[in-house]
Amino acid sequence: MAPKPTKAEKKIAYDAKLCKLLEEYTQILVVNADNVGSNQLQNIRRGLRGDSIVLMGKNTMMKRSVRMHAESTGNNVYLSLIPLLVGNVGLIFTKGDLKEVSEEVAKYKVGAPARVGLVAPIDVVVPPGNTGLDPSQTSFFQVLNIPTKINKGTVEIITPVELIKKGDKVGSSEAALLSKLGIRPFSYGLVVLSVYDNGSVFSPEVLDLTEDDLVEKFAVGVSMVTALSLAISYPTLAAAPHMFINAYKNVLAVAVETDYSFPEADKVKEYLKDPSKFAVAAVAAPAAAAGGAPAAAAKEEEKKEEPAEESDDDMGFSLFD
Repeated sequence: MAPKPTKAEKKIAYDAKLCKLLEEYTQILVVNADNVGSNQLQNIRRGLRGDSIVLMGKNTMMKRSVRMHAESTGNNVYLSLIPLLVGNVGLIFTKGDLKEVSEEVAKYKVGAPARVGLVAPIDVVVPPGNTGLDPSQTSFFQVLNIPTKINKGTVEIITPVELIKKGDKVGSSEAALLSKLGIRPFSYGLVVLSVYDNGSVFSPEVLDLTEDDLVEKFAVGVSMVTALSLAISYPTLAAAPHMFINAYKNVLAVAVETDYSFPEADKVKEYLKDPSKFAVAAVAAPAAAAGGAPAAAAKEEEKKEEPAEESDDDMGFSLFD
């Protein structure tokens, strides 16, 4: 029988394992493991087997191992993990797609009962309907101010009731009632808190961004740069088209007010001399946009209405008679 390793030997083995993982992997998910059982954690490890490894441990040990790895290799990029190791957290080292791994982890959530003293992560609402409880159990509902009635020998809840609010602690009466109703309102699993990727740390919400979201954010940034450039008259690639248009408008305004002219200004001056041409242009534009189809149809109709030319035979005689 192999001797049981000492605490010092366990720490050395843990340091070696974590340092090896830091050398092999450049992508890490920092996850919260509150209320996650050992069987549930084992199922998560089994589901991620192949391209990901789940490592749990005390925060002090993980911080010490990260510092040791940084000192031994001179690579300080992993030091950004240390501020994230707060609370009941673990690390998922992966070589796969971060979004896919995050979605896989989210699948392993299990329902849990409301235990006394637990902080509710969500609002708990008891739905209306027959509870199946006999009338002697109405004391629970009276304590919690839940409107009920007796229907066919059982207690029936009349209206939906918000029993527990998010952030409140679960009381003994609430826990007992939910247990009697067979309601397991909470679900727990590993929750991704932060994402580490090649030295960069960011929120897991970034993984949900699509190409359309990125294009929209980029367009907003470009519009802000353009507005700032125009406000301070500083030329940038984004503001250049607007600057050229504004400059053309200024030159055109000068040409209209003076004798100086150029071909484009001549057209504007012509319109200003005879405003009626504006109406002609406005009418001509929709007609041109309508295309040649209506005109072609009109010509075809005219051809149908024209009388056919008479031949010599139709006039009753021949030129050779």
